[in-house]
Amino acid sequence: MIVAVTGGAGFIGSHLSEALLAIGAEVHVIDDLSSGRLSNMPPGALLQRADIRSEAAAAALADIKPEVVYHLAAQADVQRSIADPAGDAGVNIAGTINMLEASRRAGVRKFVFASTSAVYGNLPDPILAEKMRAEPLSFYGLSKLAAERYIRLYGSLYGLDYTILRYGNVYGPRQTPKGEGGVVAVFMDRLRTGMPLAIHGDGGQTRDFVYVKDVAAANVAALARGGGAVLNIGTGRPTSVNELLRLLEQCRGVPIDRVHTPARLGDIRHSSLDTRKARRLLRWRPAYEVAAGLAETYLASTLPSST
Repeated sequence: MIVAVTGGAGFIGSHLSEALLAIGAEVHVIDDLSSGRLSNMPPGALLQRADIRSEAAAAALADIKPEVVYHLAAQADVQRSIADPAGDAGVNIAGTINMLEASRRAGVRKFVFASTSAVYGNLPDPILAEKMRAEPLSFYGLSKLAAERYIRLYGSLYGLDYTILRYGNVYGPRQTPKGEGGVVAVFMDRLRTGMPLAIHGDGGQTRDFVYVKDVAAANVAALARGGGAVLNIGTGRPTSVNELLRLLEQCRGVPIDRVHTPARLGDIRHSSLDTRKARRLLRWRPAYEVAAGLAETYLASTLPSST
């Protein structure tokens, strides 16, 4: 099977590329390396360096003729989206449309899209389900929601099968200390440099932290399942930033210095995902508890090759 992964040199995309290679797929990566790294590329994956908004990226899909396109390339920084909403929309909306149109022309069977729990906004419900109304608080969340709707309309108009995966806060090895859900990577970076951990607000805000290998497994499951569905991908359990600090202290074996800063504009207070639909339709469930995933991430961050 031939597959294309946009953003395949990035954090999640590189783990997905590895997982696809492991099942025998021919993996083509489309990445402009603006945030992805060549060092992330797994052996055996083929790179086409191109911006997803460009004709070069569309031409790459025409040449590759993949059966499935995984669209992970994105502008994923909430604060950047607020500072530059046009730039955010250019990548996340226009870039997605370019990849959709190229996929349609190339005869792609299925389009799997990396969306985000940020589309829900700050809903009062403690557990977020796919049927709930989306009310994004940031331009990032809004641009991802708009991209979702373009994908669904392409499916309706042109018969392009799709699966939309709304990720919780993904963490793990190779994550850079910036962008959506990057708090674990920021903490790891500060620990490496001996800096105190900065806690925005009181640390009581919760997220659904999901390990990157579990996210890759959900994407692989979407090769053959979850057609026409929007699915939450997470653990189904809320974890506060304060709890994250406690688990990191267990990994480190000593207390960790911290400082508190004001809460950030556009940040969501609580977010935990109802993952029952994904478990049913994808026949997938997360294999990692947060404590185990965090321990593996911490170990990887202390290795010389990760610096």
